[in-house]
Amino acid sequence: MSRAITFSEYGAPEVLRPAEVPLPEPGAGQVRIRVRAASVNPLDLKIRSGAMAGAFPVRFPMVPGLDAAGVVDAAGENAGAAVGDAVLGATVGGSYAAYALLQEPVAKPAALSWEVAASLVTVGRTAARVLGELGVRAGTTLLVHGAGGSVGVLAVQLAAARGLTVVATAGEHDLERVTALGATAVRYGDGWPQRVRDAAPRKVDYVLDASGAGVLADSVALTGDSARVVTIADMSAAEHGVRFSAGTTPAGQDGRGGRGGRAEDPLPELARTAAAGTLTLPVWRTYPLDEAAAAHADLEAHRNHGKTVLLP
Repeated sequence: MSRAITFSEYGAPEVLRPAEVPLPEPGAGQVRIRVRAASVNPLDLKIRSGAMAGAFPVRFPMVPGLDAAGVVDAAGENAGAAVGDAVLGATVGGSYAAYALLQEPVAKPAALSWEVAASLVTVGRTAARVLGELGVRAGTTLLVHGAGGSVGVLAVQLAAARGLTVVATAGEHDLERVTALGATAVRYGDGWPQRVRDAAPRKVDYVLDASGAGVLADSVALTGDSARVVTIADMSAAEHGVRFSAGTTPAGQDGRGGRGGRAEDPLPELARTAAAGTLTLPVWRTYPLDEAAAAHADLEAHRNHGKTVLLP
């Protein structure tokens, strides 16, 4: 048996409770890890509350969590990692547990902390995927909404490193931090479109909305083309002719706007650059595994300024 957090009904953070669950066994292509860190993502909260029941139906009791980092203690056939390897990746069957399964383990650089390793998985792949979907190019201007959040933080850095001019909207308390990442930071709130126009040295070419704050109509107006706007957070996207981006990196896109056969996973490179200190992903707070409900409550109240991580 393995220690885990489960929930048996939709509801508030309090439905998350410690439990003993069967030790998961890795299948072909999978590894079982002794979890050292598990990331808490906003999607975890939506799944737990039932807000995503239509898109993500669950079988109770469920172990939540998408991402983890840890040490391999069992490996299936053709797993891509061996017992004793330090790895990170997306979990199969949940990550809020002492042991979890990874489908496509990625090697963890020694210099990368467990907390950042676990935190990079979903948000890193999402930021790289959306930049690929937009087809961003050096010399153009990208507007990032929600730049204080983890996807926004990474998108700003990835775009700036590729030679884009980045303008980013954020809350007052995040403006200095976003500026330090290489963007021209603009305050959220009434009047933001004009502040963006004033801040952008030329026309805005692309928009990534990671905020879900009702910015799509004005974003389309700024670019002049709804095809140049992508959201990961606003469910009204279709009303504005805007793409809602979800899931894994699309086949044929490598996260850099290039096209090929099978999508190249950006996670190994993200892990290497984070380990080298050239990519930053702030971790706001860590919690013991049994305090998962408190972690969800703090995230739901928007108290965090960076990633939230559980430590089994």
